[in-house]
Amino acid sequence: MAKITKEAALLYHSQGKPGKIEVVPTKPYSTQTDLSLAYSPGVAEPCLEIEKNPQDAYKYTAKGNLVAVISNGTAVLGLGDIGALSGKPVMEGKGLLFKIYAGIDVFDIEVDEKDPDKFIEAVKAIAPTFGGINLEDIKAPECFEIERRLKEELDIPVMHDDQHGTAIISSAGLVNALQVAGKKIEDVKIVVNGAGASAVSCTKLYVSLGARLENIVMLDSKGVISKARTDLNEQKRYFATDRTDIHTLAEAIKGADVFLGLSKGNVLSQDMVRSMAPSPIVFALANPTPEISYEDAMSARPDVLMATGRSDYPNQINNVIGFPYIFRGALDTQAKAINEEMKIAAVHAIANLAKQPVPDVVNEAYHVNNFTFGPEYFIPKPVDPRLITEVSIAVARAAMESGVARKNIEDWDGYKTHLRELMGQESQLTRQLYDTARRHPQRVVFAEGGHPNMLKAAVEAKAEGICHPIILGNEERIEKLAKELDLSLEGIEIVNLRHDREAERRERYAQILSQKRAREGATYDEANDKMFERNYFGMMMVETGDADAFITGLYTKYSNTIKVAKEVIGIRPEYNHFGTMHILNSKKGTYFLADTLINRHPDASTLIDIAKLADQTVRFFNHTPAIAMLSYSNFGSDQAGSPLKVHEAVAYMQKEYPELAIDGEMQVNFAMNRTLRDSKYPFTRLYGKDVNTLVFPNLSSANAGYQLLQAMDPDTEFIGPIQMGLNKPIHFTDIESSVRDIVNITAVAVIDAIVDKKKAGK
Repeated sequence: MAKITKEAALLYHSQGKPGKIEVVPTKPYSTQTDLSLAYSPGVAEPCLEIEKNPQDAYKYTAKGNLVAVISNGTAVLGLGDIGALSGKPVMEGKGLLFKIYAGIDVFDIEVDEKDPDKFIEAVKAIAPTFGGINLEDIKAPECFEIERRLKEELDIPVMHDDQHGTAIISSAGLVNALQVAGKKIEDVKIVVNGAGASAVSCTKLYVSLGARLENIVMLDSKGVISKARTDLNEQKRYFATDRTDIHTLAEAIKGADVFLGLSKGNVLSQDMVRSMAPSPIVFALANPTPEISYEDAMSARPDVLMATGRSDYPNQINNVIGFPYIFRGALDTQAKAINEEMKIAAVHAIANLAKQPVPDVVNEAYHVNNFTFGPEYFIPKPVDPRLITEVSIAVARAAMESGVARKNIEDWDGYKTHLRELMGQESQLTRQLYDTARRHPQRVVFAEGGHPNMLKAAVEAKAEGICHPIILGNEERIEKLAKELDLSLEGIEIVNLRHDREAERRERYAQILSQKRAREGATYDEANDKMFERNYFGMMMVETGDADAFITGLYTKYSNTIKVAKEVIGIRPEYNHFGTMHILNSKKGTYFLADTLINRHPDASTLIDIAKLADQTVRFFNHTPAIAMLSYSNFGSDQAGSPLKVHEAVAYMQKEYPELAIDGEMQVNFAMNRTLRDSKYPFTRLYGKDVNTLVFPNLSSANAGYQLLQAMDPDTEFIGPIQMGLNKPIHFTDIESSVRDIVNITAVAVIDAIVDKKKAGK
């Protein structure tokens, strides 16, 4: 874990706008009409509707997506009672986590009041503002009474995350650790070191999951909590043990199956861990220094199943895995409470997620090839994008089934899509691509079967139901890689193009290719040699109908791939050139950029082909093109070099395609700003239109343009490169393509193949 300096932390919080969160308008506000609707007189109408039906506050205000993070600063992040105002950076940080992980808005409320009754009254007074309340950093035992009463007296979800967040995540970890260890929760002996809010809540949830009270020993700073002691509060008395033979942690831990530490660093020794039962489970959650270090625990007992609160060791118990998604499910059902059923649903959803194949984005974040369920991975990582859907849906279902939901969710698939779109994981366009491809899955050849991303993509594409994958490569190497990555190759065809059994097919392909290229000096022997190369063999599979589409590019240089594509597949007869396009899905809309890969220094005739191909491709994706042909000058102001080529291409396109919305040459700011363009150049064919297609004057500008946009906004999705103009569905990736990138291109290739077959009447 990187060392955080005081200077860096203070600079982070102070630079730019002080703090970490801000309020952003969600409605238009640029005109007088907008302001009249937002405030007076328009605002009166929703006020009157809410007066008639208070539930309409969820319809007309932000209440349904607004959580209060409330604290009095009496137990701040290990800093103790530092006061309400001093705890504000923590509450802002909690608000940031709510937003980035679940799209939930937060007002942080710091209440300068330690008296529980007065604190409760203050929270109750402001509760109508919010759809839920997250209590934070309030010391025990007052936090128990505060949460209990607020849950009883308010009709919105209330959760003290310091208690229940840790309880839910550690319970999910415990469920899975017990499975790895081959033990049952009702049989194991559990030792809990610490008796504060988190420890009490964790242990109560373990009991709800099946742990037996008689098998639990809890310790506080004075030793074992036993029934013989007279200094116990209500929460501690619940866990008091009858045993009189144990007083210290060392005595309690002997033979124990599970250790839960929510106390202080370095209180659990190696000898204590050695004294535990076989396959001991140690959750050392004190931060930043655990009760025992990961290294010491593993050294003492190599069979230990270890979790900490730290991100630099396996199995981090991190509340961010839970609270954003628990509140998301509660808010989306307008729940009256977060009850035990909802918490247990979250436990099982988190636990089950760790058993599923891990998405590429998680592996990349932690610089590993593949996480696999087992001793070093039994808790999902905080960056796992599936948490938003898995946990939120489980919590929402439990809210409905337990009777606390005021709004029912009928379409669960639709709700899942909504959650993914909310977090920018899915756009309408990509969903349409996948849905279309699923209707008629095609045979897609994946050239580089030995590349982890290509293999994962082939498996994922099959799981998505969008294609029947055919993987090129050595079957033994591919099967070994699949085993390492924990991938199932069931139903996936592997073709070893160099194997003797493929000799007949290589010869057949060579004969066809040599005859096709005979007038260009091609010979059978040369063609036969080429059939030992992935790109030649794979493209010939598509050319001959043995497959429907082909994906390549992770290992091969573009220049070589382009050469092979021209040679084997060829350019469509109505064109002299082919090109590629990237699709950009942003919050502002969908944009199409061409040519981003193929033509380095296009002349006017090449730009004409690119414009025509862009027009067809945009329509292929069910959009109406409005095309700006870009340059560094506007409408003939520079009459030499690339502006002249663009000018000539525009003139041709406007003459031959009078109904097409296309114009240029123009600078990109005029292309993207309709108001500026219409006021300065009202004569353009793009007047009154929002441009959605950009044709660049050369490869340098196109490639730099889309890569700059990609680097500047990581939340914007890019699909591409999509080939335009080849005779068959041959599509390219690049060396930096993620698994999701390849699967997206696969969906495009499948649709491309479907359209080709319809045109051919097949």
